[in-house]
Amino acid sequence: MKIADVRRTAYSMPLTNPSFPPGPYRFIDREYMIITYRTDPEALAKVVPEPLEVTEPVVKYEFIRMPDSTGFGDYTETGQVIPVRFNGQDGGYVHSMYLDDESPIAGGRELWGFPKKYAQPKLKVETDTLVGTLHYGSVLCASATMGYKWVAGDKEKILASLLTPSFLLKIIPDVDATPRICELVSYYLEDITLKECWVGPGALGLFPHALCNVAALPVLEVLSAVHIKADLTLGMGKVVYDYMKENGA
Repeated sequence: MKIADVRRTAYSMPLTNPSFPPGPYRFIDREYMIITYRTDPEALAKVVPEPLEVTEPVVKYEFIRMPDSTGFGDYTETGQVIPVRFNGQDGGYVHSMYLDDESPIAGGRELWGFPKKYAQPKLKVETDTLVGTLHYGSVLCASATMGYKWVAGDKEKILASLLTPSFLLKIIPDVDATPRICELVSYYLEDITLKECWVGPGALGLFPHALCNVAALPVLEVLSAVHIKADLTLGMGKVVYDYMKENGA
């Protein structure tokens, strides 16, 4: 293989057998259960990087079923998103993500900088209850429940929340394990068709684990629970702050 061929074809690893195709990435019938809860503001201050600003001591714990996604296939994901502000704009900082599919783990980390780790999340309906669980190996780390299709939600409000930017901390080390890339990245969800939106009673339990530390942001009070189904495209990212440069620019 010639040097020019490497330059032309290299977008992912392994070079000759990449883990995911080039985007864009479209999701059909993407299903969310989002439990919003109040947490310890000191715990948030320890994990949210500057120049992001914490707007309130709140976390959104998300379970997401993705039965049909281009390139990434059929998988389930869960994690925590923290409401933040950047340069006067409100958005969400993606703090943790756990999922059961290698392709979106590789693509998410390499392209955007999603904080993805392999685990076993589930989202399913049990009679009258929407149930989400996260196991890391055999250990239960998160358990969420919500009344199934309890009351119709405000679609305009939910759609507006889906259209706000999200922020990621993309870290890629050099060969000596020092940081080579350390960037704050923003991205948007695009071409959203919100099919269903429900609200209802919700509960969330987070349990300590050495390598799956969702419980480090403790649940003090559940504030709301929402259940969404939508078609959407995951937009590509944009670097908004470079930690390796003076003043981030």
